[in-house]
Amino acid sequence: MNVTNTPVKGWRQDNTTKSLSEVHGSVSVPANAGFFRTLMAYAGPGMMVAVGYMDPGNWATDIAGGARFGYRLLSVVLISNLFAILLQHLALKLGIATGRDLAQACRDHYSKPVAIGLWILAEIAIAATDLAEVIGSAIALNLLFGLPLTVGILITAADVLLLLFLQNKGFQTIERIVASLIFLIIACFGYELIVSRPDMGAVVNGLIPHSEVMTNPSMLYIAIGILGATVMPHNLYLHSSIVQTRDYPRTDPGRKTAIRFATIDSTVSLFLAFFINAAILVLSAAAFHFSGNQTVADITDAHRLLDPILGVKLAGILFAVALLASGQNSTLTGTLSGQIVMEGFLSLRLKPWLRRLITRLIAIVPALIVASLYGEHGTSELLVFSQVILSLQLSFAVVPLVIFTSDKLKMGRFVNPGWMKITAWVVAGLIIGLNAYLLWDTVRTWL
Repeated sequence: MNVTNTPVKGWRQDNTTKSLSEVHGSVSVPANAGFFRTLMAYAGPGMMVAVGYMDPGNWATDIAGGARFGYRLLSVVLISNLFAILLQHLALKLGIATGRDLAQACRDHYSKPVAIGLWILAEIAIAATDLAEVIGSAIALNLLFGLPLTVGILITAADVLLLLFLQNKGFQTIERIVASLIFLIIACFGYELIVSRPDMGAVVNGLIPHSEVMTNPSMLYIAIGILGATVMPHNLYLHSSIVQTRDYPRTDPGRKTAIRFATIDSTVSLFLAFFINAAILVLSAAAFHFSGNQTVADITDAHRLLDPILGVKLAGILFAVALLASGQNSTLTGTLSGQIVMEGFLSLRLKPWLRRLITRLIAIVPALIVASLYGEHGTSELLVFSQVILSLQLSFAVVPLVIFTSDKLKMGRFVNPGWMKITAWVVAGLIIGLNAYLLWDTVRTWL
């Protein structure tokens, strides 16, 4: 592997362990190859990151937004995606330029108590993400096969064995499976959009921001929920690590090339995620908002009503298939995020099956209790609650990321230019402010 020492100027320590050391630099990159061959070598991490932007936690907010307000919140989905593209660019640039993932960078920069606090918050966020995956997969199994939610939740524990099998086949095997499931989701929603026959003029108009989003409290609440469900904190840790699986030259020219192609991979992948999120909202608007079913607000209701409203039998089935693919994809990337966070913050290495089992049990126990006591409605509420937890933790990942990538001493020639620093801080401020409002309003409602 073509590696030189990573610059450590500006960092507390110079002996950082490689992120995901078992696959670090394991994917070869052809030297002096053409644009397309080089891009194909870097393609993959972006797809894995895109999974977090279309996981089951996003579905509820997109369905509620489309059912209640038609296409008017499409602009929020687009803006959220643009925020994500910027933040994921910063994450991949941090990993490539410094050789550190975000968790390692936090450990090196902050005092031990602060780093431990950030680790605890990151673990809570990953548990919340896993909770959404568990519930989403269990709901999908219930919709497809009629399995009770409690049985579906228990079945999701078995994916530990699947992940162990895939990890032994090489990192690109996981990337290809993730990409295949994403294209399965795209195919399902492509069919749904065809049969729902949305008004394309109204869809295009929905992509233009409207002042009503800020003046209508109900619309603003769902808009903030879409933003909170879209930008995921664990994705920033994940992306800063998995870009380092490529065997690019650890020199300034090599890093520059790696950042360029990794950014293309990330941007294209996130636009695929935008298509899926927009498709969920458009489908919900076309099927429910304009048919007098504006009160549809959860996944189960949406599935139940799709077939009779659209008049086709496959609509509900493909909806559930896409949900199951989304949940399983999120499982794979959530596992890697957990490993990256634990190893990065604590330099603690656990066997993959044990790390996965711990995370999954944290998610399964509350999901089982709620499903047993409150059924479908309770699990839907728990799904929303998991997104509130993610919103609370988000700023603790975004702020360090912007600080590190704006520090010339740490990033060298790859430091954020002035315009990007300003844009990144504006985006961070908006995310923090909007998510703080969502959290406050949610707590006020519960009280």
